[in-house]
Amino acid sequence: SRSGTNPTQELKTLWAFYQLYKNIKPDVLHHITLKPVIYGTFISKLLKTPAVLNAVSGLGYNFTGTRRGLVQKTMIRLMRYGFKRKNLAFIFQNKDDFAELSDMKVIERENKIHFIKGSGVDLTKFINTGFPDGDRVKILLPTRMLWDKGVAELRVASKILKNDYHNKISFILAGLADEDNKAGVPSSYLKEWEDGEYVKWIGYKKEMAPIYNDSDIVVLPSYREGMPKTLLEACAVGRSIVTTDAIGCRECVDENVNGFKVPVKSTIELAEAIKKLVDNENLRISMGMASRMKAEKEFDQKQVISKHLLIYEELLNA
Repeated sequence: SRSGTNPTQELKTLWAFYQLYKNIKPDVLHHITLKPVIYGTFISKLLKTPAVLNAVSGLGYNFTGTRRGLVQKTMIRLMRYGFKRKNLAFIFQNKDDFAELSDMKVIERENKIHFIKGSGVDLTKFINTGFPDGDRVKILLPTRMLWDKGVAELRVASKILKNDYHNKISFILAGLADEDNKAGVPSSYLKEWEDGEYVKWIGYKKEMAPIYNDSDIVVLPSYREGMPKTLLEACAVGRSIVTTDAIGCRECVDENVNGFKVPVKSTIELAEAIKKLVDNENLRISMGMASRMKAEKEFDQKQVISKHLLIYEELLNA
């Protein structure tokens, strides 16, 4: 459970980690996302696993906003114990997450630190096929439907624009209504919002490349990310982006080059940024070209894989 806090269930999860690692006896453990990082590193220390690599892709629900409860304090204690060991490396997707964990005093001097901008994107799968035909400019929100992704803010922005643009644009919501998540947006909220023309909720799509290619603008008004895969993919297919000046999101957009960054939880600024792109086709085209160039330079999956293999080799030879 990504955001579960039931003590009995969490102890069962720790026991499952223990059994798994004891049976496999791995040479290198690679944990991805914060909860496996915390639990897995704790257990790996008990079992004296030779080498551990922790990929921190954002600090998650319990570390966003002003949440400072027992769950977070427990996580910090587990991190302080687990991270104090030899041959432990970290991959951070942005420097803000590294700084925050450092401020919590959970990162040790002996830990090896690496920075890699996300998990990369397959540039042969996500390609620029040009913009879709049609009378409406399509604005895509490609993410799980969570409040922390800025869903409510986008809804307000869509209302601001509706009077002038109800026949000119369409908002496409592509993502699961993740109601098992504490920050999940109810499906009833999305169904109430959509009307089939101005706003469409198409749900979860396994193959996202065609969805990006059928869009003109990609928007992600998230409160915080590690390095959002959706924006890396948006860059790869050559789309202009509107996102927030938030941790993780800001690394994907060069302001006024391949998109716009607006304040977190803004609505008027969000609407204005979308309006600028809707009103200027040439700007959408030039920013889309800049996005593709950024993807080729910074987000190529092949480069990311090579970096990971070098880190594994370094850990094995330590």
